[in-house]
Amino acid sequence: MEDRIIDAEEKSEDVFEKNIRPQSIDEYIGQTELKENLRVFIKAALIREEPLDHVLLYGPPGLGKTTMAHIIANELGSNLRCASGPSIEKTGDLAAILSTLEPGDVLFIDEIHRIPKYIEEVLYPAMEDFELQLVVGSEGKSRSIKIDLPPFTLVGATTRAGDISSPLRDRFGIISKLEYYKDEELERIINRTSKVLDMEIENKAAKELSKRCRKTPRIANRLFKRVRDFALVDGSSYITYDLALISLDRLKVDQFGLDGVDIDYLKSLITKFNGGPVGIETIATSIGEEVSTIEDVVEPFLLQEGFIKRTPRGRVACKKAYEHLGFDYNK
Repeated sequence: MEDRIIDAEEKSEDVFEKNIRPQSIDEYIGQTELKENLRVFIKAALIREEPLDHVLLYGPPGLGKTTMAHIIANELGSNLRCASGPSIEKTGDLAAILSTLEPGDVLFIDEIHRIPKYIEEVLYPAMEDFELQLVVGSEGKSRSIKIDLPPFTLVGATTRAGDISSPLRDRFGIISKLEYYKDEELERIINRTSKVLDMEIENKAAKELSKRCRKTPRIANRLFKRVRDFALVDGSSYITYDLALISLDRLKVDQFGLDGVDIDYLKSLITKFNGGPVGIETIATSIGEEVSTIEDVVEPFLLQEGFIKRTPRGRVACKKAYEHLGFDYNK
């Protein structure tokens, strides 16, 4: 699959300067309900002088789950230890992470749904009783050992809450979903990024970027960086509306935030299959993409914005898709 600038998955270029990431709840833009609830939970935990309950954050990629984990640690005045679900392949990997924790630390596990089930069983007593229970020795001579752990807070992040087993999900005291952002919130994020990266942007240009970033802060920041590149090469220290339009056009990101892959998907659905219904395998073959890529990367935003719908018989193009591509809607 080609590299997509509007892909919400994290890339190496998304590792911004440290100060671009909000450091406190007050600095964090958007997710108002989640912020206010966390503010109360954190304050109550500090008053009780106890660790915060374990937190599960879920939602589409790029909405700020990792940033929120950093903020939770900062607000608690604790150290943040980071790990990733796919990197925890053996019980020893998890034991090594847990054994390094200090009292009150926050352990952040990204993609927690990808932890193998047999490792989850080691995590249960660690979360409930702050105990690490391991079986050591070879078969026939094995024995169980118990290691006491300091009180800590586990923050888990996932884009697939449905893939987390019920026993693991039930051990989180705080479960919150991150929602897609509104245009005005994204505009504020873009303006903040412009100040941090010392590149001014016209209000109209910031508004245009906010409409094309698929309601996702990560994509908003990435688009800003790319438009900034065009401005610098053009010899400008200020991003104007006209420059933003030219840059976005060259990046092939249209007014809805759709790129070439999205357009190919919709055109194929309308022109080759009369708007559907058609199976996803057929569409994937027609545009040369993997089925998993279509399901996980392309379709979620098209569904969210009403360009397509899923039916028992397959995918169907909606009126909005016809109008956007300039086709007559005659269903």
